[in-house]
This record gives sequence, structure tokens and C-alpha cells, in this order.
Amino acid sequence: MTVRVRFCPSPTGTPHVGLIRTALFNWAHARHSGGSFVFRIEDTDASRDSVESYEALLDALRWLGLDWDEGPEIGGDHGPYRQSERGELYADALAKLIDAGEVYESFSKAEEIEARHRAAGRDPKLGYDNADRELTDEQRAAYRAEGRAPVYRLRMPDRDITFTDLVRGDVTFRAGTVPDFVLARGDGSPLYPLTNPLDDALMGITDVLRGEDLLSSTPRQIALLEALQRVGIGDGPFRYGHLPLVTGEGNRKLSKRDPESNLFLYRERGFVPEGLLNYLALLGWSIGENRDVFTMDEMVAAFDVSRVSGNSARFDLKKAEAINASHLRALPVEDFARRVQPYLAVEGVAIDTDADRALLAAAAPLVQERSVVLSDAARMLRFLFVDGADFVLDEDAASKNLGPDAAPVLEAALTGLDALQDWSTSAIEESLKASLIDGLGLKPRKAFAPVRVAVSGRTVSPPLYESMELLGRERSLARLRGGVERAGGLG
Repeated sequence: MTVRVRFCPSPTGTPHVGLIRTALFNWAHARHSGGSFVFRIEDTDASRDSVESYEALLDALRWLGLDWDEGPEIGGDHGPYRQSERGELYADALAKLIDAGEVYESFSKAEEIEARHRAAGRDPKLGYDNADRELTDEQRAAYRAEGRAPVYRLRMPDRDITFTDLVRGDVTFRAGTVPDFVLARGDGSPLYPLTNPLDDALMGITDVLRGEDLLSSTPRQIALLEALQRVGIGDGPFRYGHLPLVTGEGNRKLSKRDPESNLFLYRERGFVPEGLLNYLALLGWSIGENRDVFTMDEMVAAFDVSRVSGNSARFDLKKAEAINASHLRALPVEDFARRVQPYLAVEGVAIDTDADRALLAAAAPLVQERSVVLSDAARMLRFLFVDGADFVLDEDAASKNLGPDAAPVLEAALTGLDALQDWSTSAIEESLKASLIDGLGLKPRKAFAPVRVAVSGRTVSPPLYESMELLGRERSLARLRGGVERAGGLG
């Protein structure tokens, strides 16, 4: 059997990391198995769906490199791939289910259901009691005469429903614990409990990997898939695997409302796709003991859904950052420099001349090892590309390092550097150490912190001597004079 999996989000809000983790596991399962990854959009809720969210979903998958084999913008043999375009298929399936007696009209109101439970001494919140299963034609006509609108419910089987979960093993739902459920409104408009499994059946899906919060709906899906098979639609139930929840603070489910769930915030900060996907893969799966960093090719080769954990996985930002930093360090320096450029643009720096490109190529190795995200690198490199009013001192760094005590330090640095004939990293290092450590008797931190802030504007920068060589003699000395002025020196 060729594995076919699907990713079927609703276009509401911004893609969140839990949703993308589900997409990643489905994608990896398909790629590992040599199967197909189907991308489908569940957009039947006009009140909540939006074009912006739809485009954001496509943007997210493209950015991450989670390519799909069938779906929007690609097509395939099982389209359309947007539910809003599949209405005729739903109407046809519902008609077949009704004609076969698999589905019936239900007229009971919520208050009537609660009243029947109370009269029988049951919990009034138990939900629908299957009371309308055997209504006569006369009873249905009487309800219609009252102006009642029915809903269409599926007849649940009077037996236990057991399936083998790919993640959790055997799972059983006892007979009678899942009431008949609504598939469509009286006007025939379909609801999610019909459209989702029906689309899976029509698209030949074999394996459904989804969040464990949907486990309780699985017996309903199995019963519907069996009914659909009896009316000639699909091949019956699929294989299910329920993935562990991604949790946030307090081990509660990470929701769209949690700031750390927003996928695009990580792109804005400068996570690279390889790093973020690597971390998301660790939320419920492991490539091996004592190994956290791997490529997507390595994940695909090793992925086995049976090794996914059933335990919830907490999103740990610090670990995500550490994984991303490892991927940054592994990039070829040319690739790293290319990826930094959009983040430099956010900092107001356009790399659009040969001189800029050469400077970035020379400077990139100095920050690659020090960066957690690409925006870190851009902030550290900005000072090399700006002058005049565009060069801005970080006020916190300046207040701590360019006070009156810094003036003699910067003046001594200026005196020594101004006499240099060779403006090289080694010569700059030798001059500063001679002027500040030997000459003023300062410890390195006290000696070089004012120089670093005056030159780069920040306390965190590329290595100081290399930075000054790249910045050049005149610009470096000008920055030091500015630092002296800020510190109140020279008169």
C-alpha cells in the first residue's frame, strides 16, 4: 500500500508551531515511506476563513520547505483541494448515506434531550440520546408542521470500536459511549464531521497523523468511513496516529493566542527553516539518544511514526534557540551572509554595491559563531555599514561604558592607534594592549569595553580588533573621537 497522508488546516489566523509540527510529521512520514503528502484547505467557515490566512499557510510551507505532492497551486487527481469548491461531492455522499439508512433526520431540541435524561435519572449533560433513530413518517411530518428544522445524524454501530493507533497502540471506545452525531444541517449544508473524513476517503488517504486532542472524534470517523464504504465511497477506516500535544507554560496546550506559538515571529527573529524544523521534530520524536541536531534529510531517513512519543511535549524557547544556533554555525559562510542580508535591510542597511558585498563576506565569519538567530548577526554587523547620523549608540551600553571614566581610556587608545602605520588586526591588537593594559594598567574588560562601544555602538559585537580593521582607520578613529566627546574628555 502506498502511504498517502494529508495536512488539512483551516485558513484562520496565523500558522502556529503546533500546527506546523503536525505538518512536519506527516511530511516526514510520507517522504520516509515514499508516499504522497496531500495539502488540503478546509475553508467552509466563511465567517472565520480569510484570504490572508490562506496565503499565510502557503507562505509557511514554502518557507519551511515542506513541499506537497497534491494541493493548491499544484493540483492532482483528487481535487479540488479547497473544501469550499467540493460542495457537490458532499451533497452526493450525504444523499447516498440517507438513501441507505445510514443517516437519519433528528428533530430533538437541546432542552428536550436534557429533560429526557433527567426523567431517566441520568446526567442532563450527557448529550444526544439517540431518541430520533426510529421516527415514523408521521412523526417527522408533525415536527415539520411545527416549523422544526432537522439535522442529519449518523447511526453509530452498537458495538465497541477498537483500532490500533500508530502512536498509542490499541484504543477501544465502548459501545454506547459515542452518541449518533450530526453530519449536516437540515438544508443539507455539511459540517466538519462529514467533510473531513469524506475528503480523506475520496482522496485515498491511508494514514492520518493528527493531534491527540482529536482522539475522541476517531470512533465517529471510523463509523462514518465504514458507512461510506457500504455505500461505495472509499475503502473504509484509515490508520490513525495521534500526536502528543505541544504545550506551553504550565503544561497547557499551546494555543494560537500564545505569543510563542506564532510561526512567523520565529522567521522575523531570524530562525532558519532547518533550525526551526529540527526543533519541532524533537517535540514528540527523537532521531537517537544524545543527538538533537540533524538535517531534514536525516530526519526523513530515520522517521518512524511508531517511535513518536505519546507524552505531551513542552515548547522550550531556549532549546529552540540553541538548535537554531547550531544550524547557523553549520551553514557555508557564503550562505550565512546571503541569509543575513534581509535582516540587515530591517536594520536599514542595503547590501547593493560590490564594496558592501565584499565587506559582508569578510565580516560574516566574525559573527556566525556568535549568532543565535540571523537578526543577532544583523545587529552586530550594522555598525560596519553606517556612518554619520545613521550610526547610533545603544543608550544602555553608552551610559554604562562611555561615562567620564572612559575618557582617558579612549584618549589613550586614540593616541596609540593614530601612530599606527599598519592598520591590521594584529597591529591594532598590539597597540591597544600596549596603550591600555601596559600603559594604563587596566584589566582587559575595563580597557576594551569603552573602545568596543565607541566603535560598534554595542557591548556585543564581532571581535574588536578584526572589526576595527574592517571598519578602517579613519572611520575607527572618528568613532573613538565621538566616544571621547560622549565621555566628556579632551577639555
